Amino acid sequence: MHDTSPTSLNESPEDPFSVLRSAAAVLDRRGRVVAWSEKATELLGYRADEALGRPVHEFLVDTGDEGVVAQAARSCLREHGWFGLLPVLHRSGGRLHVGFRARRVQRLGGGDEWLLVGSLAQEITQWEIDRAVLDGFFLRSPIGVVVLGPDLRVLRVNQAIARFGGLPADAYRGRRAGEFLLGPVADWVEGKLQTVLDTGRPLIFAEHRCRLLADPHKETVISVSAFRMEDPTGRVLGVTEIVEDVTDRHRARRRLALLNQAGTRIGSTLDVARTARELAEAAVPELADALSVDLLEPVTRGEEPEADSMGPLRRMAARAVRPEGVRLMYPEGHQFFFPPDTAPHRCLAERRPVLLPALESGSGWITAEPERARQALEAGVHSLIVVPLAARGVVLGVVCLWRSQRPEPFEADDLTLAEEFAARAAVCIDNARRYTQQHQAAEALQRSLLPGEMPEQPAVETAHRYLPARASTGVGGDWFDVIPLSGLRVALVVGDVVGHGMHASATMGRLRAAVHTLAHLDLAPDEVLSRLDDLVDHLATEQRQADANAPQLVGATCLYAIYDPVSRHCAMARAGHPPPTVLDPDGEVLDVDVPAGPPLGLGGLPFESAECELAEGSLIALCSDGLLTAGGRDIDDGLALLRSTLAGASPSLEHTCKAVEDAMLPGRPDDDVTLLLGRTRVLPDGNVATWELPAEPTAAGDARALVRDQLSEWGLDEELTFTTELIVSELVTNAYRYAGGPVQLRLIRDGHLICEVSDSSSTSPHLRQASSTDEGGRGLFLVAQLAERWGTRYGPNRKTIWTEQPLAGYGGALSL
Repeated sequence: MHDTSPTSLNESPEDPFSVLRSAAAVLDRRGRVVAWSEKATELLGYRADEALGRPVHEFLVDTGDEGVVAQAARSCLREHGWFGLLPVLHRSGGRLHVGFRARRVQRLGGGDEWLLVGSLAQEITQWEIDRAVLDGFFLRSPIGVVVLGPDLRVLRVNQAIARFGGLPADAYRGRRAGEFLLGPVADWVEGKLQTVLDTGRPLIFAEHRCRLLADPHKETVISVSAFRMEDPTGRVLGVTEIVEDVTDRHRARRRLALLNQAGTRIGSTLDVARTARELAEAAVPELADALSVDLLEPVTRGEEPEADSMGPLRRMAARAVRPEGVRLMYPEGHQFFFPPDTAPHRCLAERRPVLLPALESGSGWITAEPERARQALEAGVHSLIVVPLAARGVVLGVVCLWRSQRPEPFEADDLTLAEEFAARAAVCIDNARRYTQQHQAAEALQRSLLPGEMPEQPAVETAHRYLPARASTGVGGDWFDVIPLSGLRVALVVGDVVGHGMHASATMGRLRAAVHTLAHLDLAPDEVLSRLDDLVDHLATEQRQADANAPQLVGATCLYAIYDPVSRHCAMARAGHPPPTVLDPDGEVLDVDVPAGPPLGLGGLPFESAECELAEGSLIALCSDGLLTAGGRDIDDGLALLRSTLAGASPSLEHTCKAVEDAMLPGRPDDDVTLLLGRTRVLPDGNVATWELPAEPTAAGDARALVRDQLSEWGLDEELTFTTELIVSELVTNAYRYAGGPVQLRLIRDGHLICEVSDSSSTSPHLRQASSTDEGGRGLFLVAQLAERWGTRYGPNRKTIWTEQPLAGYGGALSL
């Protein structure tokens, strides 16, 4: 027999009506069974010998179902075929719903018969669903499906692939990926598919950028999944590839990733220039092939630009994918104006972004220099975005973005992303600008409160380092000083106000001024610290009363040392400050135990001084705790490192400072760092003359004779001798008259001629204006008129009045 129906019997083995897997029977024209398959036996329970020759309605149709079966038979005769569900009796008496496909066939010898193929109803339903899904994949699915043979040539594609590639579905048959994909992506796709074909491991959601030969200027992102096809025997039939256009999703994901990246990369410091460079690094090459950041000139100085300002601008960042792109742009640091009628000028004037998807020849789009514009176009620049940098209603500058390497022009989505970048960067730049302005003011205040160039001192050679804390903590309260005292002595001071910021700097300035005042009173170190302690307590009370919400002063530390180059005597006291480090001329650390003392501001606790004699060339090192604790070190470890560094350092104090900095400061410190070094000097014996005078009426005359002879020996002229005799005579006379006991007279010759008269009295002399009728009271007034400076200092059981006279006109100072 042969099939006379319009459909073929060559069906897939998966088809539930396939004769290979379904029950089959043949009926003659009277409805009797003339053929019965083994599958029919399995399905209905009747053996072939039990079914052959019997009319089907006798053993397969229930009495109540005869009408339904008769209607199906009539339809079958009318349509020459039929498909549907019918109830059928099982040999066990049970009732089954079976899906039938009936086809008319013609016997070879003549006559018509009917081929019935059937399966259980649930199998038919599943098959229909599977077939609908398969039809949907190829006809209605928005996701592309490509069926490839073992040679990776296309067997069939669905309508989504046809739309994606811009060709009819039949046009893909027999082609390979390289025939419609541009560039290396074709090799990438075929490599992935070959791996699936060889290993059987599926490919899942592999994404790649691609360009189609039909539209090479448009970049598309595809997601590829694939699995190997096999028949029931395991024979490899090919690969099914599922292709999805995920360009929009990829761009959204990329935009979000770029914004997140920009949020972490832009504004990592409060530095305007660094922030501009971070913006360029975040946008190139992900968004643009080249980018420049130009800020209005006042912004670079931390100032706010004027409203509607058009420049000048300064190039803060320039970045490009290729080096020639950077060479075409103005260099960083260049100051310029954007010419009128250019896109950046329009952006500044209108305070809105400008998008030029396609650049034409001519220079009006970016520069007034035709040659520079020509070179840019020749380098491939074809698309431009200009976005204003605006924050808090103020335009700070512009960002220009170019494309030259990627063929696709900038689009509206790119402009939106560029605006997001610029908005984030503008806020960071404005924060940096504001911080720069405030930090510069604070640093200017701090610099004004610290000493500038240290003058040459006859008592010590000095060098120092002052390193403010890193920018995040702001200015602090560290200070140092080298204060010249009477008798060529010098005070070395290092202090630290607790905390950071303007309040700490202002307090530091007040304490430094107080130290200068107390130093010129010639007080001992412990006395200076006691009075500073009272001042800090007073300042803290004053701040609390003025503003309870302001940062409160919680204390300060200080180390105060006095060195005398004549006696080589050094006295030190400290208030909660790290101890000094003292080395002898051979570099050996000396054990100078300076009592710690309480920090300033606690009130009511005493301070103690430590005294020692230092050989010429000894090294005194004073520092703040910021140096010792840098890098998280313990203070004791810091002191040990400082001492070992100083012991092996160069004789040059500047080199020694550098050695300490290199050894103890690996980076920008978290706290202010102060280091003050002093190498002691000793005044030559020939420059000092000392005499003990008895408390007798002849003391003044003896003093004049001694002074006259000594000044003559030093080669000083008679005018200075006469003046000095008058000064000494008045001071010795006062000592004899009011103090009693022996009087010490000392002359020191250096840059000045210093006269010192010491006695055992503690009475402080007072300068006053004597009336015309007074017999005395003119001595100190005369001394003050003859000397350049004069003063009084006190020691243990001793008072000294001193005067200084310049030697500029008398041969100058002896070289030490």
